[in-house]
Amino acid sequence: MKNIAMCLFLTALLSGCCGNAEMKRVAMGEPILPIHETGDTTEVFLTDYLPSLDLQNIGEVRVTEGYDSLVVKDEVAMLYGAAGKLGVLSIGEGCGEVAIPILPQLPVRQALTTAGIKDNALSLKVDEGLKPLVFRCFVQNRLLSEDAVKEQQDGTFDLDLSSLPKKEGRSYLRVFACNDSVLLNDLLIPLEDGVPVTNAEELTRHDANAQILYSLLVDRFNNGNTANDAPLNIPDVDARVDYKGGDLKGITAKIQDGFFDSLGINTLWISPITQNPKDAWGQYDNPKTKFSGYHGYWPIYNTKIDDRMGTDAELKELLATAHEHGINVILDYVANHMHINSPTLKAHPDWITDSILPDGRRNFELWDEARLTTWFDKHIPTLDLERNEVCEAMTDTALYWIDKYDFDGYRHDACKHIPLNYWRMFTHKMKTRYPDRSLWMIGETYGDNELIGSYVKTGMLNAQFDFNVYHTAIDVLGKDGESMKSIAKTIDESLASYGAHHTMGNISGNHDKTRFISLAGGAVSWDEDGKAAGWHRQIGVTANADSTRERIAFQKALLLEVLNMTIPGVPCIYQGDEYGQCGANDPDNRRMMRFSGLTANERWLLGQTKYLTHLRCSSMPLLYGDYRQLYVDDNVLVFSRTYLGQEVVVALNKGAQPVSLDVKGRNIDIPAYGYTIKM
Repeated sequence: MKNIAMCLFLTALLSGCCGNAEMKRVAMGEPILPIHETGDTTEVFLTDYLPSLDLQNIGEVRVTEGYDSLVVKDEVAMLYGAAGKLGVLSIGEGCGEVAIPILPQLPVRQALTTAGIKDNALSLKVDEGLKPLVFRCFVQNRLLSEDAVKEQQDGTFDLDLSSLPKKEGRSYLRVFACNDSVLLNDLLIPLEDGVPVTNAEELTRHDANAQILYSLLVDRFNNGNTANDAPLNIPDVDARVDYKGGDLKGITAKIQDGFFDSLGINTLWISPITQNPKDAWGQYDNPKTKFSGYHGYWPIYNTKIDDRMGTDAELKELLATAHEHGINVILDYVANHMHINSPTLKAHPDWITDSILPDGRRNFELWDEARLTTWFDKHIPTLDLERNEVCEAMTDTALYWIDKYDFDGYRHDACKHIPLNYWRMFTHKMKTRYPDRSLWMIGETYGDNELIGSYVKTGMLNAQFDFNVYHTAIDVLGKDGESMKSIAKTIDESLASYGAHHTMGNISGNHDKTRFISLAGGAVSWDEDGKAAGWHRQIGVTANADSTRERIAFQKALLLEVLNMTIPGVPCIYQGDEYGQCGANDPDNRRMMRFSGLTANERWLLGQTKYLTHLRCSSMPLLYGDYRQLYVDDNVLVFSRTYLGQEVVVALNKGAQPVSLDVKGRNIDIPAYGYTIKM
């Protein structure tokens, strides 16, 4: 049924679509993430792309150059089109028409870039041998005319900027292109009052691609108010898993003294601040200890600030101070589970999943086999969020934090253990209740790109952490015998899965991982139990105070920061990684933050990290540039980022010897265990 022209009416046409304010707002609102073709039949839940629209009044739906078949859920229709072509799903008409890109299931090639602006035209450059091409161009969610891009005599393409629909303030120009065999990388150009942004100083904390995240564990960051210190101080809780006194006031103090400004951070991800139990839970057997809820992931009350973290006034002060410094604050929120003594669960004992599987096994820590029902521990039952009444209550509870406080979004915990209906309901409520708030959401999911990406849609999450890039990067940079070709391949796979200008999080580590520098230095071996290592010996950078190996470990830690700060995505520094905090896995990776007394190696790494963050913040190519791999071998990776003709070339060398290369006419010298960035 290919190549059938189609125009299918799912419901009655909206009368006077141009007069529909919500359709017009969506048309010129947040760019809708593309639909990806998945095969002969692709299901499309319109709520995943249009969360704020009333689907009973959507009106006309048209598909051009789309799929072999496209099942549109909620409206129960089947559309047929031409597979392997760039498509557009269009809804509405006139100035209220909303257009969503449909990307064909083709190999992705990084072969399209912006060459500059001349005579009010954006020049696009394409690799040889890829013509003829089909282009689809959008400003926000308005589709430009088919002749918006015209080929020039020199083989480049021009996009007439005078034809762009104008929007006051920030908007985005997006360009997609393909031929019969490959899909090219997409382009993303931020616009200010309809004009391309050429200076990074015009960007603000609300530009998602310009974020640099800093992840901090509130209790282990800084103690700003000793009056709220309340460690359990009981024999059956090891001091390493008791409260240390960090609080909201401590974060505010570090914002005020310029710590984050100096480090180049413009988004803080703070760990959960909801009330946790005041007694000990869980059990570790060697050594024998229970745990306090210092980490925040055992909520007793989902709408109360833990009194060991601070007060209502202190939270509001933190947010106001951060915004004065141009810093976003996103809240880590736990939706998957609550503590077993929560009044909510006592009132609704049927709101949890079964802890016993049908075959009689205990349903604990079955992360993949029973990912939507498994319990994380005996004292934190998983909520049955597939039930509508539970989902309604928990989404309302989560939204309390942006209703009452001026947060800028969320880091969502354990996303893959929460059903998709929760994310659809949550995002629908958020976008309809707070349509004018700039709110960004990033999630935590371990799995392959398909699973991770299934949550990344306009009607669910903006992004997730790219653990596949992280795991590949630490293996390659930290181990001997691993090839840089693996990093290059994983980056390409990530760009193909999430887009060339995604905002997936590129992490230096997190509170669930052994510190990379201790792996790179050999203090923790790659194949041992990192948790046990931290309990039973003092973990440093190296195992035997080898100064040469320690220096190399710091250089390897810097290479990870270089990679995160220069590839597409949003870099995220876990507290202490900026100076090379050592440690094994949980709880050893959660030592109290240090702001003074750093060693010479730590001061060196901190200075280098600051250089990289400020370089990224000031460089349009590193924020919005098109990625192109230029060279890779076992020890070296060289790539470029290009924006409007400005190019930055990044070269990393994991090898023990310096390298000199001629890469497409560029002479590049890279030190051993080092990097070179050419502007």
